[in-house]
Amino acid sequence: MIEELFQIEKHAYKDSYIHRLDARVKIILAFAVIIAIVSVPYSTMVYTVGGIFFAFFIILWALTKLSPVIYLQRLIEIVPLWGIVIFFQIFLKNKYYTDYHAILTLPLGIAIYSESVTFAFILLVKFIISISFIILLSSTTKLQDMLEGGTRLGLPADFALVLGMMIRYLFVFGYIFRKVNESLATRCFSAFDTSLPWKYRMRQLGYTIGSMFIRAYEQGERVYTSMLCRGYGRNSFLFVSKKPLRRGEIAFLSISLVFVIVVPVTVWLTAVRLF
Repeated sequence: MIEELFQIEKHAYKDSYIHRLDARVKIILAFAVIIAIVSVPYSTMVYTVGGIFFAFFIILWALTKLSPVIYLQRLIEIVPLWGIVIFFQIFLKNKYYTDYHAILTLPLGIAIYSESVTFAFILLVKFIISISFIILLSSTTKLQDMLEGGTRLGLPADFALVLGMMIRYLFVFGYIFRKVNESLATRCFSAFDTSLPWKYRMRQLGYTIGSMFIRAYEQGERVYTSMLCRGYGRNSFLFVSKKPLRRGEIAFLSISLVFVIVVPVTVWLTAVRLF
């Protein structure tokens, strides 16, 4: 996860049309797509809207000049977080259906319902679309630019200050974590080395985790002391200068928002006319 953190920031420093867009444009677009796809009723029309949105995402990803492998790797890394939630939906009844038909009965009174499988696939489409645009945002926007963009969009100053400090020292913590791992590697220690006693490995891991907490605490104390010496107080906020959007960015955002709104509305009106 630490190495992946550095890779995300590395790709964000590349140059492309999407990379050069103001962070506010990409943040608004990502939120608009997520709200649009989540607002679509739980019916088969989600497949049509999701397919169009995914085609839109593919076009935007192609403009980033990033490899599709990067997107697939990040999508797969998030699977354990949302894949389990979707998988268990096939065993549960939800409020969107009244009649349920079991397609497979398992021991302990567990059954897989046809309606629940349909619901799981609809949920899968919504998850993939939402996560895809979040990956697009994180892969093409520097963390500092994202923070400044959020502040210009009205993010509370207290949140901006806390997030700014977190972004700054998240990488410091990552470097410390890497140094500790390198120190353990030079001593030929591996937590997965079965030739070492189990208790010894657990003890060393405990020492390592404790050392990380102590280093993080000491680093926090030094940072806070330095901030006080530089005039930090209750009324201190992160200053972000004003930056107007360029005409091209306004045009891109306007066309994208119109597209995101028109697609689900058109699909919904078409479905209403057919039924």
